[in-house]
Parts: sequence; structure tokens; C-alpha cells
Amino acid sequence: MAKQFTRIGKEIALAVKAGGPDQNTNAALRRCFQNAKNVNMPNRVEAAIKRAMGKEMDNLEEILYEGYAPHGVAVLVETATDNPTRTVANIRSYFNKGSGNLGTSGSVSFQFKKMGVFKLKPQGLDIEELELELIDHGLDDLGEGEGEHGESLIVLHVAFNDFGNMQRVLESKNIIPFSAEVEWIPKTTVSLSEEHAQEVLKLVDKIEQDEDVQKVFHNLL
Repeated sequence: MAKQFTRIGKEIALAVKAGGPDQNTNAALRRCFQNAKNVNMPNRVEAAIKRAMGKEMDNLEEILYEGYAPHGVAVLVETATDNPTRTVANIRSYFNKGSGNLGTSGSVSFQFKKMGVFKLKPQGLDIEELELELIDHGLDDLGEGEGEHGESLIVLHVAFNDFGNMQRVLESKNIIPFSAEVEWIPKTTVSLSEEHAQEVLKLVDKIEQDEDVQKVFHNLL
């Protein structure tokens, strides 16, 4: 939970830095606020916004690191850091100790698609009707999924460039997403034995624990 608060706090800082502190005019900040509600963090949003406007967040930047875990599994690491020298040293160390290797920019990301992922609660929604309404607004795929506690969700995928447009369309229909995230979706996946898969997941878990890491994506099936 502490890690989630840190991650969303940095997302808020980056959103404020890019578009200002007003949720009415900053769609990215509205998205952060909704995601904060889903991890029971809404009361901390205002504090995070004030912190984002302070000098301590001036040097915060997003950096994407690319590499390979053991057995050829592609890995992307999204970070938000005020000290890239520290961050890259840590990330490289995790890969090396986990029998992987950190690559250069563009060496791995071509194997993924950067997409917007919206998760909606299905109550009161007609899935077929919703799909037809959203196709003209950039909908790439609509399916069913589950939340962390097994609850049913509707999952929408849109191209990254259509993310903001889809957010506006959903708002115009008074549909508030359970979550709205930008994710790297693998174009193809890798299947491994249980033993080898655990080696990969151990590395991913180690990377995720770093305070500068926001999200980790991989193509392990």
C-alpha cells in the first residue's frame, strides 16, 4: 500500500508539473485523482498536489529503462526520479544480479504497444452497446477482466494517442473508470517452465520494490 501511495503521489506530481493543479482543466490530474480513490488515497491528493508545486519536485522526470530478464523475457521499467544517476545504477544492478541485462533505448520497447487501459465497473452498462458507442472514439478492444479482489470489470484498450479522447468521451457519458492507466502491452508473449518463470518474476519483484520505479511490464505469459 505504501508503494502505491508513493507511485500515485509521483503521478500527481508529474501531472501537476505538466498541466497545473486544477482538476477541471487537467485531465491527467483527474485521472490520478480517480486512481487514488481506488487505493483509498483520496484524502492525500490535495497534500500531494501542494507537494508537487514545491521545489522538491522540480527535478522529477520520467525515464523508461529497457532490458531482458533471464530466458529472453523482455522487460520495460517506468521510473519517476529526481536522480537518474542513482536510478540507472540501481536498475542495472537488479538486472545483473537477476541474470538479466539492461539494454539501450529502443532495444526492447519495439516489442510492446503503448496503450491506454480503462477499467470500468459493469453495473448499469450494456457491454455490446458500449462497444458500439466507443468504436468511433478510438476503442481498440473491449473485454472482461477482474480486479484485485476478484470483482468483475470491463476492460477497454485504446491507442496511446487516443487516451485523452477516450477519457473525455467516458466523462461525457458520466462513466467514471475504476482505473485509467497507460500501459505497455506486449505484442507477443513468452511461455516458460514454472522454474524459469519464477526466476523472471523474482527479478521483476525486486525491480518493483525500488522507490524510483513506477511500473514494470514484461512479455512473460
